[in-house]
Amino acid sequence: MNHIGIVILPLLVASIVAWGMWQRVAVYEVFVEGAKEGFEIGVRIIPYLVAILFAIGMFRASGAMDFIFGFIGPVLEWFGFPRELLPMAITRPLTGSGSLGVLADMVNTYGEDALVVKMAATLFGSTETTLYVLAVYFGAVSVRRTRYAIQVGLMADAAGAIAAVIFCNLLFT
Repeated sequence: MNHIGIVILPLLVASIVAWGMWQRVAVYEVFVEGAKEGFEIGVRIIPYLVAILFAIGMFRASGAMDFIFGFIGPVLEWFGFPRELLPMAITRPLTGSGSLGVLADMVNTYGEDALVVKMAATLFGSTETTLYVLAVYFGAVSVRRTRYAIQVGLMADAAGAIAAVIFCNLLFT
């Protein structure tokens, strides 16, 4: 299996180049044009990226996150949602790197075999950085009216968090 993994990426790249040459496409020139467009998109995204990271930093520094933990934690715990999972459930829709830091901290605190860490890892893999994606990508393409994107994205994140708790309880207890 290791040999297949070593060979598959170069074969994929070579087959794409061969297909392009067979179709008489100037493969290198098209690649350079795509890279140029990617760079332009990256430059357009940077202001939105800075804005969302600044907003996340303000949210955490203001103490609002701790307030939410104190208010909603006991209620969710009554329903079987562990209080220790709240930082991940709240951080994940905001930022991928922040939620990865929360997950790493949980692994260091509870150990990689702890049920709450398995729940956090499942939540990490089954939810999206909804607010980050909406702010950066909708901003980059100048979408002003998001309609129901925020509500639906956050509901999907909540469903992923609930499913992580349910399925981890079923599989690991």
